[in-house]
Amino acid sequence: MAHRVAIVGAGVSGLASIKCCLEEGLEPTCFERSDDLGGLWRFTTKVCSITKCPDFTVSGQWEVVTLCEGTHKSAIFDAVMVCTGFLTNPYLPLDSFPGINAFKGQYFHSRQYKHPDIFKDKRVLVIGMGNSGTDIAVEASHLAKKVFLSTTGGAWVISRVFDSGYPWDMVFMTRFQNMLRNSLPTPIVTWLIARKMDNRFSHANYGLIPEDRTQLKEFVLNDELPGRIITGKVFIRPSIKEVKENSVIFNNTPKEEPIDIIVFATGYTFAFPFLDESVVKVEDGQASLYKYIFPAHLQKPTLAVIGLVKPLGSMVPTGETQARWAVRVLKGVNKLPPPSVMIQEVNARKENKPGWFGLCYCKALQSDYITYIDELLTYINAKPNLFSMFLTDPRLALTVFFGPCSPYQFRLTGPGKWKGARNAIMTQWDRTFKVTKSRNVQESPSAFESLLKLFSFLALLVAVFLIFL
Repeated sequence: MAHRVAIVGAGVSGLASIKCCLEEGLEPTCFERSDDLGGLWRFTTKVCSITKCPDFTVSGQWEVVTLCEGTHKSAIFDAVMVCTGFLTNPYLPLDSFPGINAFKGQYFHSRQYKHPDIFKDKRVLVIGMGNSGTDIAVEASHLAKKVFLSTTGGAWVISRVFDSGYPWDMVFMTRFQNMLRNSLPTPIVTWLIARKMDNRFSHANYGLIPEDRTQLKEFVLNDELPGRIITGKVFIRPSIKEVKENSVIFNNTPKEEPIDIIVFATGYTFAFPFLDESVVKVEDGQASLYKYIFPAHLQKPTLAVIGLVKPLGSMVPTGETQARWAVRVLKGVNKLPPPSVMIQEVNARKENKPGWFGLCYCKALQSDYITYIDELLTYINAKPNLFSMFLTDPRLALTVFFGPCSPYQFRLTGPGKWKGARNAIMTQWDRTFKVTKSRNVQESPSAFESLLKLFSFLALLVAVFLIFL
């Protein structure tokens, strides 16, 4: 059984792993190379290598070599949790931009960006339309002379403020909607998503519509971009054909555009330089990990990777749920399937074959948020049982099924059960609107509205019975 656990990285996943280790009575030691939180416990400590001990097949132990203030230290741990994430190495594909070496202006990766003052009165090009690139383009547009946002494939842009002023994830991420999406053929789901995304503005009219609408791409959360485009502050452009000394030429647009600063919001790659490839091998943007956590071939399951997954949902509860299961495996409470079964599943996932139903999670590391977390919760007997809940606490069951799939649900039962989870679920909308209802407004009740609510409630009851019959 693992007792001393080395945790590499003190970001979101690392902090969750520390907490889960402490909950299970283990002794975590966290190593963080930076000097700030994220970073925790041993600041400015670089992990140089993690290798199997000579008696690994028996003990499952690891030797961790670190470097701190010029001094190398070695320690033996019963288990290791790698929490470095997938945003570790900035990806700067300069070879894909002919002429970049001749560019006389300034260029840098989005990771180096700190403040928009550098864009004042400049002509700015942001390459890459993820969340970082879009945020930088919008911020730059308030100070720059001109801003271009270059995108190869487009993206769906949504507002954080969704239907009726509700937070988007509290509306979109419900068990009911997730079940509905996964029950419909992929073309229908894709069409419905496109309709929903275009409710706010037409992505085609703004030059943003994704070229590939079948494979799910991360939504861009930005409240300002449509307004900056329609007022001429941000110009959407296709990919770059050529970079010149003081300008660029976009594909399908022969006109040269003068540019002073180029920001590469081209994403990140990840690696584990402190691990041998025989332990974890990274290929094509993914690692051979069972359930995105455990190397499938190790003789002893004493190494776990936390946070190396891209769910369509919050990363914080995802990483914590991974850590809850992983810690119980490291402790010996939960068991993994035979290596052959795990390797078969890993290889099947690598093939990225699209399914016939639901959203298409075909890109590396992508997963369905609710489905993935429920699967992990099942392993530790912490998944909410809606059927038994409906029999004993129907009000809670309806709220869990139709309401936001908030992390409180993951603490209703099983190891780590929280007695305040039910109340937190039932009152989450009160807390959501506390910040917005700063002025009391008298709402006159309507008889028609009350009757409509009654019929809606009855319809929900019928739907629940049909689901579980």
